[in-house]
Amino acid sequence: MVSPIDLAKRVVLGRPFRSDRLGDTLLPKRLALPIFASDPLSSVAYATQEILLILTLGGLAYLHLTPWVAGAVVVLLAVVVLSYRQVVLAYPSGGGSYEVASKNLGRLPGLVVAAALLVDYVMTVAVSVAAGVDNIISAVPELNPFRVAINIGFIVFLTAMNLRGVRESGRTFAIPTYAFVFGILLTIVVGLGQAMWGDAPVAESAHYDIRPEQAGLSTAALAFLVLRAFSSGCTALTGAEAISNGVPAFRKPKARNAARTMAAMGVISITMFAGVTALAIITHVRVTENTCDLVGFVGDCDADPQRTVIAQITAAVFGGDSIVFYYMMVTTALILVLAANTAYNGFPLLSSILAQHRYMPRQLHTRGDRLAFSNGILLLAVVAGVLIYAFDGSATRLIQLYIVGVFTSFTLCQAGMVQHWNRELAATTAAAERRRIHRARLINAFGAVFTGVVLVVVMVTKFTHGAYLVVVAIPVLVIVMYLVHRHYMAVRAELRPDDSGFMLPARVHAVVLVSGWHKATQRAIGFARATHPDSLTAITVNVDDADTRELAREWEHAEVAIPLKVIESPYREITRPVLDYIKRLRTAHPRDVVSVYIPEYVVGRWWENLLHNQSSLRLKARLLFEPAVMVTSVPWQLRSTRHRDHARIEHTPGDIRRGITKTLDSRRS
Repeated sequence: MVSPIDLAKRVVLGRPFRSDRLGDTLLPKRLALPIFASDPLSSVAYATQEILLILTLGGLAYLHLTPWVAGAVVVLLAVVVLSYRQVVLAYPSGGGSYEVASKNLGRLPGLVVAAALLVDYVMTVAVSVAAGVDNIISAVPELNPFRVAINIGFIVFLTAMNLRGVRESGRTFAIPTYAFVFGILLTIVVGLGQAMWGDAPVAESAHYDIRPEQAGLSTAALAFLVLRAFSSGCTALTGAEAISNGVPAFRKPKARNAARTMAAMGVISITMFAGVTALAIITHVRVTENTCDLVGFVGDCDADPQRTVIAQITAAVFGGDSIVFYYMMVTTALILVLAANTAYNGFPLLSSILAQHRYMPRQLHTRGDRLAFSNGILLLAVVAGVLIYAFDGSATRLIQLYIVGVFTSFTLCQAGMVQHWNRELAATTAAAERRRIHRARLINAFGAVFTGVVLVVVMVTKFTHGAYLVVVAIPVLVIVMYLVHRHYMAVRAELRPDDSGFMLPARVHAVVLVSGWHKATQRAIGFARATHPDSLTAITVNVDDADTRELAREWEHAEVAIPLKVIESPYREITRPVLDYIKRLRTAHPRDVVSVYIPEYVVGRWWENLLHNQSSLRLKARLLFEPAVMVTSVPWQLRSTRHRDHARIEHTPGDIRRGITKTLDSRRS
């Protein structure tokens, strides 16, 4: 009989995979693109909007700067894509920015990059899901009161799909991703075609005026406004590094396939971002951070949401009631939500590498039933869900915490690549190869400087708007990883065998804990005697005189061959008198080992655990801290365990990862 929990697990996750099927989960390029590039591909749905939101703080007067700001973002995106193609080819093991920074700049920069990426992955899930829900609410405003619940529901869905495994989630997410790309490209072609034929589409907000929040800007203030708009538009670059972290998930040749996927992602992202921005300018879209700043807005500006830029452009090109409009709203919402899948692949992979290097708990390196890094996936979901709840599912508020981590990793990675090419150059004499290395170093050097400048801009312009939380979180996470690593190294040093060799104890003193005369006690005594200790004693704690006298009579009547020692407990405690007895035994025999045998009941129903074994669990927990004391649990299976399906093979943690195959015969042996 399968338990309800196991049944639900199999329904949600599917049947477990053997470790030798890991190759079956590797990705072809057509599936790798939607899995690793859904974040940068989907960012075109809100990157242009973020630029407009900042420029409209000064009113309509500064919207003419939109193409210049967008052009800078396009150049930066091209540089980053070219730079990371070189990372993929030079470091195909999947460490990405973390590996590059660690090997070329040192441990501390590597940890800074890792912390920045982990924070960014969490923000990717929160922002992507929140932005997707925004588009759903644009089509169905009545859902606005349920914003947070819808966000959490999507996170649960994404978590379940990724727990099923990378390849299966790729099949699920490929269709919405390609549908979104097709819809955006169709909108761009049709919209630009209408403009070329003299019938330019017009957005529903084109006739709105904007009440400026910052009028009469000085030259310095205008420059700051433009830089802030540029930093907001740089959300188009989020997730661009994910492919470099996921190279091991590609089919062979891994590095070449990953590099080609990176190039395809760059071309598609730039085309869509430039096209959407051009249509936003042509259709005269108006959006503001505060809806009430839109003069002429139809509805209640305090309660009714604005339509997103994508929604307004699509409505202008195809009509607000057309099938294409609703197609675009559905696919945009799906791609924005599924863009979080980039983080669901990047975060577990990176945390697994960090765990392998002992900077994070080892559990994050273990693959689950479906060969996915399940613990990392669950950790990401929990933290992202907390952020969604804390920020009320507001994409506008969450996005202020975004991209600081992205550009931190970009900058340090490119600087590390420059150092990598310097070493390669020193070891290379062939003229053609040296020219190639010079070109590669120039690209990475330009990328390091460019992304470094953007990092400073982002931190300055977004610091007071929430980015300070990320600035604080990154060093805190670095410190935590350092402390985890120090602990693992200290334990390794402590457990390292020395030259003294293995010393056998002089004698072994066995102690059996007795609560009553029954089959569990008989089994414990029999097992203890079978080990042939130098001395064997049964002890019981007197917390009730009548029960203790009854036990003594039964003990004598059964003619048990070992003595029963009664320990008095005037305060009716069990744990402390036993510990005191064991300590006295250890003091009397400092070179010997004490082996304590504890009878325990094995139950078949979860609630029966509440009724049994509580005293033994507390006692066992305390005994484990006593030096030279061995604790042995002697199980007795109660009748309730008979309903369990003993023919069903249950894998213990790590069995699948280690390729351990269990059979019914092996369980019984």
